[in-house]
Amino acid sequence: MMNNINHFKSSEELTDTLSQNIAKNLQDSIDKTTRASLIVSGGSTPKPLFKKLRKIAIEWEKVTIGLCDERWVDSSHTDSNEKLIREHLLQDKASEASFVGMYIEGMQAKDARLTCKENIEAFLMSFTVIILGMGADGHTASLFPNNPCLAEGLDLENDSLCISMQPSDALHTRMSLTRKAILSAQNIYLHFEGENKLSVYKAALKSDDMLRMPIGSILHQDIKDLEVYYT
Repeated sequence: MMNNINHFKSSEELTDTLSQNIAKNLQDSIDKTTRASLIVSGGSTPKPLFKKLRKIAIEWEKVTIGLCDERWVDSSHTDSNEKLIREHLLQDKASEASFVGMYIEGMQAKDARLTCKENIEAFLMSFTVIILGMGADGHTASLFPNNPCLAEGLDLENDSLCISMQPSDALHTRMSLTRKAILSAQNIYLHFEGENKLSVYKAALKSDDMLRMPIGSILHQDIKDLEVYYT
């Protein structure tokens, strides 16, 4: 399928355009099916996007927000993606949206996969929009390169939707959506900024080694179109 490239001169121009397009995707789904779901990534890059998106007037009370991945820490922890989303996206008009997190108190990540899958199937699927990020090492969600669990996470025959991973060079065990879950979304956006990330993206386009650069598993596939937004 196609990777549609959207290059912007400034972060503000990008977030203006991307937030409006995401809002339209969500409202279109609400108009057709009475509901919509938005799956988001953590980190610092999407914070300006969240601040734009949360001010747009759509029927947020019919939107459910979920995560691409989560560090296996309490939702009050500084490193929690849930905490980030609650503070930066579930505000203003978007405060009316529902949220379904991944972290389950009292369970280890490896034991929580089935519960996470059940929650996703019950409250979030089918995904209307998913916004992916990309790490300097070529990871997306928490599908980290050269990880013992990565092949399972990228396997399109894997129906588990979630996989727990222990990064070799990052803090905290993670829970991540699988590649199959990501590619089930109706609208898939990859959002990154800066020359370093652009170099990673170009390298992934040239590489067919998905285990070394997991973002390539989303770039090189014939299931869904991908909208790439960068500045």
